Amino acid sequence: MGICNFKPGTVVLSKAGRDGGKLMAVLEESGGFVTVADGKERPIERPKRKNPKHLQKTDFTVDLQELTNKKLKSALREISKHDIAEESDKACLKKMSSK
Repeated sequence: MGICNFKPGTVVLSKAGRDGGKLMAVLEESGGFVTVADGKERPIERPKRKNPKHLQKTDFTVDLQELTNKKLKSALREISKHDIAEESDKACLKKMSSK
């Protein structure tokens, strides 16, 4: 597990790999890895398995019920308009300092 727990539906920012800097949604967490999708390069049918330490958690979530690639792309596009990097760093730092 990484620094922050990743629940299904959590929007994350990829920090490493060829998809670095892209927003993705967590589909599931198991076996110490997280599967993520963005609806375009990584559709829901073919999610990417990522190490949690290569992901940065954000304060945003998406509803996984009846989720399609088109809806996921649209939701991530809207979220990308916000300044998410600073908000998510503060959230993880607060969680780490409270333990």
